[in-house]
Amino acid sequence: MFGMPRKGEIDYSVDIDLDLADVQPSVAGPKRPQDRIDLPELGRKFRELLEKPVHDGGYGKKQVDLREKHVVELNGSAPRNGAMFSTDTKEDQGISPGEALNELEMVSNRPTPDPGKEIEAESSQVFRHGRTHIGHGSVLIAAITSCTNTSNPSVMIAAGLLAKKAVERGLRVDPGVKTSLAPGSRVVSDYLEKTGLQTYLDQLGFNLVGYGCTTCIGNSGPLHPNIEKTIHKYDLVAASVLSGNRNFEARVHQHIKANFLMSPPLVVAFALAGRVHIDLSRDPLGKDKDGKETFLRDLWPTLSEIQHTMQRALTPETFHKFYRDFAEQNPKWNEIPSSTGDIYQWDEKSDYIHDPPFFENFSMEPGHIAEIRSARALGIFGDTVTTDHISPAGAIKESSPAGKYLMSRGIQPRDFNSYGSRRGNDLVMTRGTFANVRIKNLMVPGTEGGVTKYFSPSRTGGSKNGEGEQMSIFDAAMKYAETKTPLVILAGHEYGTGSSRDWAAKGTRLLGVKAVIAASFERIHRSNLVGMGVLPLQFLEGTSAQSLGLDGSEKFSITGLSDSIKPGQQVTLEIERTNGEKRALPVKLRIDTPIEIDYYRHGGILPFVLRQLLTKQ
Repeated sequence: MFGMPRKGEIDYSVDIDLDLADVQPSVAGPKRPQDRIDLPELGRKFRELLEKPVHDGGYGKKQVDLREKHVVELNGSAPRNGAMFSTDTKEDQGISPGEALNELEMVSNRPTPDPGKEIEAESSQVFRHGRTHIGHGSVLIAAITSCTNTSNPSVMIAAGLLAKKAVERGLRVDPGVKTSLAPGSRVVSDYLEKTGLQTYLDQLGFNLVGYGCTTCIGNSGPLHPNIEKTIHKYDLVAASVLSGNRNFEARVHQHIKANFLMSPPLVVAFALAGRVHIDLSRDPLGKDKDGKETFLRDLWPTLSEIQHTMQRALTPETFHKFYRDFAEQNPKWNEIPSSTGDIYQWDEKSDYIHDPPFFENFSMEPGHIAEIRSARALGIFGDTVTTDHISPAGAIKESSPAGKYLMSRGIQPRDFNSYGSRRGNDLVMTRGTFANVRIKNLMVPGTEGGVTKYFSPSRTGGSKNGEGEQMSIFDAAMKYAETKTPLVILAGHEYGTGSSRDWAAKGTRLLGVKAVIAASFERIHRSNLVGMGVLPLQFLEGTSAQSLGLDGSEKFSITGLSDSIKPGQQVTLEIERTNGEKRALPVKLRIDTPIEIDYYRHGGILPFVLRQLLTKQ
């Protein structure tokens, strides 16, 4: 292979022999990209996860009958307030996935409605009439996305060839499946059009909805309102299949609990199958126009078919056409108005970009590392809390602190857009921190979403019975800020896994959190916390918030902190319970390097770098 050393040209410490015949095709999910499942095992694994307890990473369903389906009439209903709509008025049998319906919803990036919200019809023509049947494991979103896979022509060509064979056999995608195609490059569209494969993808609903981030960052748009109502009514664990690399909880869609990552041709296959509890190596995808069962092996393209198609589709001229003189081809980029001058002029009317508060009260003198006294817990979380849980990227709920803030600015829910699009506005992003609809704060058992318990400065707490007052995490943080009460987060293993999202650390800092104490950290998020001046601490082996019996009513102090701390040393966590009982235990300081001590003493990497720059002038 080009660029690879030949045998004898380099000495390797380990030689590995791999027989490609032993490699099993696989998918990843349903909650994390690192959870790999062999393709033939997906059906069995999904059934297992359905009945597995929630605290063990399952869905906690008992005695599930996967054959049970619920009829959903796709009868043209739409949410009130114009939160979501489509302009599709064609009369046809069922929703043909894709076309103008899906394109509008994807491009406009409308938020999904609150679960269980009453949905009222505004027009009988908003969605086309049809009927679908859904249950646990039903595929409701199938998306060929830009991340990772669309940069590989062979898998995109394979998806197109599989679609071609399916269409020729008369197979269709169920109207309840929302399908889309969002390549990362116009080159993909060019070779799919040139080979005629886009025509077949279109017929299965995989219409072009745009280029770049869509479904895997939460820009999936709404499902049919009646589908969302059915999901909520029966608490269904519905599925999405996508060819991206992000599938963390509530990222793809707030109502879709099981999200699987796979190759583009498998996305097409599962869209045809309409369910994930299936063994594609043995079970049929459906029946062809003659009523004959059709299997994946009947549609899967050969290597020679893929290579032949690629050879006539990809040429150097294609890349020259789209990437040479890019600016001239896209004059809209140059037409965007911008300010000029040495200092950026902040527009106070903007709800997308806001003057960040990270340099407020800045001085040239760094602070001192001091102990944290009488802190309150803002949240207690279990294992594998991802950066998507901490700082969601998708839709903004109307009932959330961020949604309420935007409405106070005169912005209607249909124009909320997403957290990802408003990441330049700290007033939105801080309110969105810990606002993922699937995050579980153990301080409030049995709940999901960004809620906590607030304990007032009095010994009895924030409620009459002394158990704390339930409210949003943001509201509680603001009430604690009024009394200058420091805050801590307690968590389990792998805290901060997922995308290396800066706002997971920024939002934590702006909520007033001084320290995060976890059983273990994902390395990038740990580093980002230090970079924002938030202290990462690690429980020693065998210790956790659960083993200590913590419920969030306690007060916490962290002692042994000073300017003389060393990377990785032990400090002391002091716990004071409501009955006056006190306990002290060692925890590990997860400031891992000497330079990180400097960052922390300066209040984070931003003021550290600024002081360095100003000192050199």
